Amino acid sequence: MAPRKRMAVTLPAGPGIHHTIERLRWAQEHGYPDAWFSDSGAPDTLTQVAAVAQHTQSIRIGVAVTPVYTRTPAVIAASVNVLGQLLPGRFVMGLGSSSQTIMGAWNGIPLDKPLTRVKETALLVRTMLAGEKSDFSGATLRSRGYRQAPLVDPPPIYIAALRPKMIEMAAEVGDGVIFNLWPRSALPKMMEHVRVGAERAGKDWREVEIVNRAMVLATDDKPAARNLFRAAFAPYYATPVYNRFLAWAGHGDVAATIAEGWAAKDRAKTTGALSDELIDEIAVIGTEDEIRARIQEAAAGGVHTHIVAPIGPSAAMVQRTFDAFTAERFQFA
Repeated sequence: MAPRKRMAVTLPAGPGIHHTIERLRWAQEHGYPDAWFSDSGAPDTLTQVAAVAQHTQSIRIGVAVTPVYTRTPAVIAASVNVLGQLLPGRFVMGLGSSSQTIMGAWNGIPLDKPLTRVKETALLVRTMLAGEKSDFSGATLRSRGYRQAPLVDPPPIYIAALRPKMIEMAAEVGDGVIFNLWPRSALPKMMEHVRVGAERAGKDWREVEIVNRAMVLATDDKPAARNLFRAAFAPYYATPVYNRFLAWAGHGDVAATIAEGWAAKDRAKTTGALSDELIDEIAVIGTEDEIRARIQEAAAGGVHTHIVAPIGPSAAMVQRTFDAFTAERFQFA
């Protein structure tokens, strides 16, 4: 059976836990079925999920995504054991490699063999959640003798992916695939690699849930919104992992210009490489009707769960964006 189509709010909602609790309660009251955390720094995501779980009754909570380098498989499995008990049937663990900035600059950890590290982590965590004693020696990980109490219904493991090999592995090994920051023209070939990976594991690719974090803004001022996107996300595309993804997606010249500008500490060159046309391919910007149409388009292209991540700097802009997708204002076609 194909996964249900879902809208989700993005979390955390601010530096204070109360901000996130308020957004969760609002989302539940207004018909959002999902809320998905990012996981890059403070406040710590897995701790937050545990802290806010009691404030929800129906919302599914996901993590998109926890880096596999900063927590060992045993630590991840121990955390997921708690979260699965607090949110039975309502928690999704997302794993990914993260980026050179977060791993190398922030944590001093080399981003070595990301595909293998993510795959081995996902496989190990799944066996640990099932209560199996670990006995694993891989290319990037080793674990022997670890065992924890099994969960009756362990949370699913989703894997973040951008380019072909990681997408195929995510669909093969994971229970779902998480996308981010793709140009709309790249979605068909990304979905083709989902198919390839899923079929390698004997799965029906149409039953693999696709989650996407969409950068969205409901606005009447598109030029200003595009500039917000440029300032926030040109640095993302300067990191090697996203730079290579942008080139693979068909924008090699743009990727090269961004890399050159970043290396030269030329912010104008870096941000200026993102044209209005390319931003409109990646970001979901416009009036309420326009952004709802773009989400419908992504859903028709294969995305099931759409995490609304507002790019506006003000509370009013964020709220207007979330308001566009409440249950009373938006339904999937």
